Amino acid sequence: MPEERKADGSQTLERGLVALRLLAEAPQGLGAAEIADRLGIHRSMAYRLLMALTRQNFAARDDAGRYRVGLSFFTLAEQVRPPLLDLAQPVLRELAAELGATACLVVPENEHAVAIAVIEPPGPGPRFSYRVGNRDPLDRGAGGIAMLAAGPVLDGEPERVREARRAGYVVTHEEVVPGTFGIAAPIRSSGTPVGPSAVNVITHRQEIADRAIPLVMAAAERINRLLTSPSGSHRPQ
Repeated sequence: MPEERKADGSQTLERGLVALRLLAEAPQGLGAAEIADRLGIHRSMAYRLLMALTRQNFAARDDAGRYRVGLSFFTLAEQVRPPLLDLAQPVLRELAAELGATACLVVPENEHAVAIAVIEPPGPGPRFSYRVGNRDPLDRGAGGIAMLAAGPVLDGEPERVREARRAGYVVTHEEVVPGTFGIAAPIRSSGTPVGPSAVNVITHRQEIADRAIPLVMAAAERINRLLTSPSGSHRPQ
């Protein structure tokens, strides 16, 4: 097959995957024209991508002509769901309720800390525009720094990473989200397919940030114990 044809095929696949990501990030749905605009392609090409996704049930078209993610997206995601999520979510739920603050689980992807679980506290109160899939730089924000601290010591790594490794936690202020504190602790277990991870709490209140430090550390340690349990029978109560 000519190299140009291979490149075209790879580009089409990449565009289709980006289109699927756009649909996943738009619960209200997107039209073909919106997909075309965001991908920088002709509307007819966007329509062909959406039709391919629809035939495989990765997208679904409603009566208004807008597309949303389809059932195949959810069933595939459930089939490859990492055990880390099932172990961590109850722990994060307890942490969020105890602190009255948003609790997250973050894992590395390339040069970013990506939230794969976000638990809001119960009851009324402020909510942050922080959701599953949120991406922050690894070298800024408590979650990324804690994840770096969960990994091996690297030559030339920032002193704040070394300090987080020694202390078992890191606190940042307004590094990612204006007006907020981030409090994170590394999950040191390497026995998970996603590699190092971290528990991260986000709050705009100084007193919650101060109180969160031992609780976040305890949550990370609890998840770590669950991950490394030989029997795999332990579950958060």
